[in-house]
Amino acid sequence: MVEARELTVGQGSAAWRYVSDPRLFLGALSALLLQVAHPTVGAGVRDHSDFEARPWVRLYRTIDWVNLMVYGGFDAVEVGQRLRRMHRRIRGVNPDGSRYHALEPGAYAWVHGTLVWSVVNGQRMFGSGMRPDEVHRLYREWLGLGRLIGVRAGDLPGGWDEFLDYFDDMISTRLEHTGTVDTVLRVAARPARPELLPGWTEPLWRAGRVPMTRLLTLTGIGATPPALRARLGLRWTGRQDRALRTVATASRALTPVLPESVRVNGPAYLRARRAAIARDEFAPARYRTE
Repeated sequence: MVEARELTVGQGSAAWRYVSDPRLFLGALSALLLQVAHPTVGAGVRDHSDFEARPWVRLYRTIDWVNLMVYGGFDAVEVGQRLRRMHRRIRGVNPDGSRYHALEPGAYAWVHGTLVWSVVNGQRMFGSGMRPDEVHRLYREWLGLGRLIGVRAGDLPGGWDEFLDYFDDMISTRLEHTGTVDTVLRVAARPARPELLPGWTEPLWRAGRVPMTRLLTLTGIGATPPALRARLGLRWTGRQDRALRTVATASRALTPVLPESVRVNGPAYLRARRAAIARDEFAPARYRTE
């Protein structure tokens, strides 16, 4: 049996190199849509999340645990255990009487899979890109990290090429236009000021929110697979596509001038967020005691 610590990743890994590039934020909305279009995930967010009132909290929480899993070293083992325990209580009954649970293997694995797809797709569209061998290596590493949070062997395909077939099949047969998809789109169109910003920044936030929202909506919807856009009824025009290409080209052009400390900002992010992470329930013990 593989020891849990052997599943963690380090500085030589593909995950370390590619997961924390800030340009991946341009595709963040696509990852969220892929997740909440799954009926179980959408129901869990609907019933157990304050996403509509505090969308930035959910975003930071996801970024926190992803960075802890990739850049936290052996802390990833404890983070994975805590994350799975946290999901045990996310269960409920849908309006049609059907029951759901966040730890349903298919739904739980799907969320994990959407994240690695989003890294690869985001790097392709907005970042430095990845060689095929790096993509395959990242996927193998991601399967290992999945074991740490309880994604079992076989819950996701064993290789990247098989994952792409699974991914397309999920979009065509399992994902749907859930009510939470509409909530996400509504919040994305008019997000509240992030809690991290002090109150005096409200006028600045109001001034900058519209162009920021338009940019992130354009890139997020543009990064969403066309088949899912069609399934969700998301409008996409030639004009939007041209604008997306312009933004993506400009973003990729930054690669030669971005310092490695910016492209790989996970370690710095964890240092900056240490106090906030310590207050969360999935925080490893070391964050809570120091």
